[in-house]
Amino acid sequence: MKIVIINYGAGNIQSIKFAIKRLGYDAVLSNDADEICQADKVIFPGVGEASSAMKKLRESQLDQLIPNLTQPVLGICLGMQLMCNGSEEGNTNGLGIFDVDVVRFSKKFKVPQIGWNQISDLKSPLFKGVKENSHIYLVHSYYAPVCKQTIATSSYDMDYSAALQSNNFYGTQFHPEKSSDVGEQILRNFLNM
Repeated sequence: MKIVIINYGAGNIQSIKFAIKRLGYDAVLSNDADEICQADKVIFPGVGEASSAMKKLRESQLDQLIPNLTQPVLGICLGMQLMCNGSEEGNTNGLGIFDVDVVRFSKKFKVPQIGWNQISDLKSPLFKGVKENSHIYLVHSYYAPVCKQTIATSSYDMDYSAALQSNNFYGTQFHPEKSSDVGEQILRNFLNM
């Protein structure tokens, strides 16, 4: 199986690569369009700020490529947020894969939300073998509200989308590569799709 982690300069790609290795697979880091298109599975990571990450995607024309991929694609953290219509962070237009806009947590919250939280309302094969209210690891100041494409929720005084799905595209607000056994199971499920 060929697994490509999109390397566009906005991701903690090494920890994802190590997590894939622990599952017995090798992943390639690439921003080459042909290599990404030939992959069986594509992982779209992201750490940092939305507008600068989107700028990097546009510069490499990956903003045109990613929405047209037909194999399973997993966006992680900022990667998931960039797959939405847009984000309040830097007033950024997104890839429009998920029909929701990313917004900032209200000022009454301490941001970023960092640490372990629970996921519930699990609604996808992505969560096969994962129990309701399992703990996952998050670091974020912005979130996607609950919408039609929500396949898991988490809560920070109010519910928000912990994961989204549209056809072959999946996104997790949390970091499966840092979420211990639960995250490992979610990555395994994605790779087995």
